Amino acid sequence: MHTCELFRRKTVFSFEVFPPKKDAAVETVYDTLEELKYLSPDFISVTYGAGGSAANRLTVQIASDIRHRYGVESVAHLPCINFTKEEVLAVLREFEQNGIENILALRGDFIPGVPPKTDFRHASDLVSFLRENSACNIIGACYPEGHPESASVVDDIRNLKCKVDAGVSQLISQLFFDNGYFYTFLERARIAGINVPVEAGIMPVTNKKQIERMVSLCGATLPKKFTTMMEKYENNSIAMRDAGIAYAIDQIVDLAAHGVDGIHLYTMNNSYVAKKISEAVASLICSGRVSA
Repeated sequence: MHTCELFRRKTVFSFEVFPPKKDAAVETVYDTLEELKYLSPDFISVTYGAGGSAANRLTVQIASDIRHRYGVESVAHLPCINFTKEEVLAVLREFEQNGIENILALRGDFIPGVPPKTDFRHASDLVSFLRENSACNIIGACYPEGHPESASVVDDIRNLKCKVDAGVSQLISQLFFDNGYFYTFLERARIAGINVPVEAGIMPVTNKKQIERMVSLCGATLPKKFTTMMEKYENNSIAMRDAGIAYAIDQIVDLAAHGVDGIHLYTMNNSYVAKKISEAVASLICSGRVSA
């Protein structure tokens, strides 16, 4: 099933998981999935781990198992900066053979010391290529505060419009901690003619180092309320986890009240956190849906 069709039932609620790191057993992600399936997500996306073809096979394996073993629709991430067209075609064949119909098309991060390939310089290039060579549903990423490499917010919206026009049917936002940025972004996107569904990406914070690393990568603003919380609980792991859960729930309550298209929860493979948040917002998500 193409996940873009799910938005007809409002409000979509989805999760993201990632393949385990090289020094961790693959079973760890399946332990997480065993718990997540009972939370009835609309779909689960799987990130593309670093490490070449082995990482690709693991992403394909997990995305396939999410759909066929756990009965939940899956989305596979596909970063293109280090792929040639021939390599992307090979990945597409793997996706098709494993029944994966939904792809999150990304440029991907530059790897220090590794020259990028030149076939796909931007995610929009990959989107166009996927549209020409596949019947898959194409999902795109968006940045409520603007992509860190964009010259301006206006340029970022213009580039996003190009990506959507190339064939993206839905968007998932990067994490943010101030809902005001998401609402402003959404208003600009709609004015620019970007009318596909947009899911708000929410990351529950469980430790200070984790969020500092993520913020350094995506440039998200940390509100005073958020930094106060981190400073107060950074030396108490349980309190920090519970405060992070409460903060994420507060964000989702406000987003649901504003009628967002969906919520995409970055689980960080933490089923406990995902469960607590899902249970707290279940009635809000369900009340936003209508019969198909």
